[in-house]
Amino acid sequence: MTTTSVRPGARSSADWITIEQATFMPNRRPPMVIERGQGSRVWDVEGREYLDMIAGIAVVSLGHSSPVVQRALAEQSARLIHISNLWYSIPQLELAQLLMDHSPFDKVFFCNSGAEANEAALKLARKWGKRNRDGAYALITAEHAFHGRTLATVTATGKEAYTRSFTPLPEGFVQIPFNDMDALERAVDATTAGVFLEPIQGEAGVHVATQSYLRDVQDFCRDKGLLFVLDEVQTGVGRLGTLWGFERWGVEPDIMTLAKGLGGGVPIGAVLAKDPAAVFEPGDHGSTFGGNPLMCAVAHAVVTYILENDVLGNVNRVGAVLKQGLEALVGTAPLVESVRGEGLLLAIELREEKAPDVARLGIEEGVLLNATGPTTIRMAPPLTLSAAEAEEAIDKFQRAIAKV
Repeated sequence: MTTTSVRPGARSSADWITIEQATFMPNRRPPMVIERGQGSRVWDVEGREYLDMIAGIAVVSLGHSSPVVQRALAEQSARLIHISNLWYSIPQLELAQLLMDHSPFDKVFFCNSGAEANEAALKLARKWGKRNRDGAYALITAEHAFHGRTLATVTATGKEAYTRSFTPLPEGFVQIPFNDMDALERAVDATTAGVFLEPIQGEAGVHVATQSYLRDVQDFCRDKGLLFVLDEVQTGVGRLGTLWGFERWGVEPDIMTLAKGLGGGVPIGAVLAKDPAAVFEPGDHGSTFGGNPLMCAVAHAVVTYILENDVLGNVNRVGAVLKQGLEALVGTAPLVESVRGEGLLLAIELREEKAPDVARLGIEEGVLLNATGPTTIRMAPPLTLSAAEAEEAIDKFQRAIAKV
């Protein structure tokens, strides 16, 4: 691990964490404070360097302190930072046009996060059901999904650890096993408005929808007159090596949600819908900050850069290097059982419940990893990760698991 000089008089991680303990509602985090980042690397306040293989949970798509993001922030902040949705702004309209030009969708609503995007999509689906399916309002979602932490999205998520303290929960959500078409068909009744899925269940540990499953869900929804909704908060905007994750399955949802990598590090979310599903009318939904000129200018710059600079090709090339290198550990590292995922969204399944230990020891080795469960390590690095950095990550990961 590389250590750089610390500013004279700078506070240590322990100093900052004392402030956190006195002021924050409780949270679980390792005892380190990140001060700056560049590309695929970050440094803590002690000057220790880390290769960031989680990228703000699949957010920092062009790397930390990307010149693309910096330039867009500087130029737009000198013009207009906020105006609200009482008025039009040029960056919002430019981003809307860019997304429509490069997707099968017709309309967009901008918000501030993935949870907000999914919340808006749920409202949109309910209104569509009332209008088109005799008042239907229920959404079929998958077990072990993750759609957010608002009351509706956490109910759609269906994880008891996230919901038990917040009952009663909104009704109208039916959970079924992921990749189980028979269960989905059995779950449909007169109250069903649509099906709401992730192409890859990221927070659950990078569980990938089978090729046939998403196609069968799409065809079933069209046959039965149901909405087909995909949560692409984590898989969208290049993460899987295609601009939209659904392209890898050869399907097209009626509604898609985005956030995370869309802003390259700034908070923005979006709901994209085809015209028949875009049933919001003025006053149905709103957001003070959603579609903020500053955030939209950055998102426009990020998406444009991805489209014009072979970032998708890099994801496929470097993703293959990373996946193959990790798969090579299956036969050589006793703790590693399997590797799964697509593009630069990967998970390593361990044979024992040691994932939190591996993540902690990864910090010691100078790599940031994410334990999504007792046996699962997730990697979702910047889309600009190099092949050399991928090999470095494999080496540091291997050293961490050897310590376990």
